[in-house]
Amino acid sequence: MSTQEEDTQGMGYLDTSAKRWVTIYAPLGIFVFVLLFPFYWMVITSFKPNKELLSREGNPFWVIEPTLDHFKKLLFDTAYPEWLWNTVLVSVVATFVSLACSVLAAYAIERLRFSGSKQTGLAIFLAYLVPPSILFIPLATIVFKLGLFDTRWALILTYPTFLIPFCTWLLMGYFRSIPFELEECALIDGATRFEILVKIILPLSVPGLISAGIFAFTLSWNEFIYALTFISSSEVKTVPVGVVTELVEGDVYHWGSLMAGALLGSLPVAVMYSFFVEHYVSGMTGAVKE
Repeated sequence: MSTQEEDTQGMGYLDTSAKRWVTIYAPLGIFVFVLLFPFYWMVITSFKPNKELLSREGNPFWVIEPTLDHFKKLLFDTAYPEWLWNTVLVSVVATFVSLACSVLAAYAIERLRFSGSKQTGLAIFLAYLVPPSILFIPLATIVFKLGLFDTRWALILTYPTFLIPFCTWLLMGYFRSIPFELEECALIDGATRFEILVKIILPLSVPGLISAGIFAFTLSWNEFIYALTFISSSEVKTVPVGVVTELVEGDVYHWGSLMAGALLGSLPVAVMYSFFVEHYVSGMTGAVKE
């Protein structure tokens, strides 16, 4: 038997069923379990009546008598519909504002070729690394002096401070992958920079725009520190802050309503990811490969 045949048999041994279970299926199963179990626990807790939540008997991983009382309390006895509307409004507006600024910044840095463009791009990305827990202190002073405290505008205008840097960095990588020859041909034909951006660069950058938009929307939707600091009225709160502050009374945790609020609050983001996941992965790949 030749050495090549022996090597082929040796590699074939690695493809046995037992080897696949050890190297692929078992680690993947553990990962999926760890990832999905919190969502499963959230769902069953949302439908458990209080007597099952507080009981030490029975199976804690299953619902014996499902109920919708927690959803009823959440939707009709609290301001949850207003929290949800506030979250949607703030997230959508902040996302569009951030994308508009990021597109202009990324195009200028990557396509105009001015002196110091690379240093500017690096500085913008480094701004993203500054923790929001540090930035909210000076931002609170600015928001108060502008008279925006306890309004939606306080969140709409402060969220782009951490959305724009990353979105700009992501779009810079995607714009860099577009051939410069397309832009040069358009310039020869008499197109302006704005026309090139709108008619050439943006249509070719749809996956990158979707990736940046999903990232910005998700961060805005889940943001907690700024919303907790700048908002105090119940009717202006967002879902992450409203659920935690209104459904926890001292040392009493309304677990059923808490989990129901978390479940309803996570559905819009999950639905959006399911529709745009392919574009999201494509956009991230286009940014990283450069």
